[in-house]
Amino acid sequence: MKKLLIAITAVFCLATASFAQAKPASEKAKAATSKTTPADTKKASAAAPVKKDGTPDMRYKANKEAAKAAAPAGPLKKDGTPDMRHKANKEAAAKKKG
Repeated sequence: MKKLLIAITAVFCLATASFAQAKPASEKAKAATSKTTPADTKKASAAAPVKKDGTPDMRYKANKEAAKAAAPAGPLKKDGTPDMRHKANKEAAAKKKG
């Protein structure tokens, strides 16, 4: 009886463990979850050259100047967003808000 109970428990554990296996992600899901920076997701204007994926081509002067103009006035946090503890960033946000 003891051996039968152990065998049933082992089969049950193996069966539940097989349900926990993750299925491989499709290519679309991998592309959607890839890490991108906020600068990569910005679209360039029609006059500035862009890469195939639609992001600005930073080899051109027009795109470099546009990136400098869009840069925040003050220090940034590690994730690249403006640090709102600084006066320059607060003023830029208030000016942008209107």
